Amino acid sequence: MEKIVRNTKTLDANGQSLGRLATQIATILRGKDKPTFQPNVDAGDFVEVENCAKIRFTGNKLLQREYIWHTNHPGGLKREKVRDVFQRNPGEVLKKTIWNMLPKNKLRDAMIQRLKIKS
Repeated sequence: MEKIVRNTKTLDANGQSLGRLATQIATILRGKDKPTFQPNVDAGDFVEVENCAKIRFTGNKLLQREYIWHTNHPGGLKREKVRDVFQRNPGEVLKKTIWNMLPKNKLRDAMIQRLKIKS
């Protein structure tokens, strides 16, 4: 079995679109940019993201898109605009976007822990 070598990649979010940046990061975290990629092995690199507050939103996504979740109590449907989350913590919007792009399996928790967001 080969030993996994993890490098650290630093990306600048200044002026980049949210979705395009998130796909780059998800690819690196998963390890799909390496020639030794295997879908069942978590061999991705560490990713550090800088200037998250300067991410660019196209169209009206900042105003119209919402995060929706349920508290599992009667009448517990909650909604929050992306704009409000972005004002409170810009890195959280990027992290949620990347979280939904990663595979929905046991490896996702380990992958998202290698993401470091610096505002």
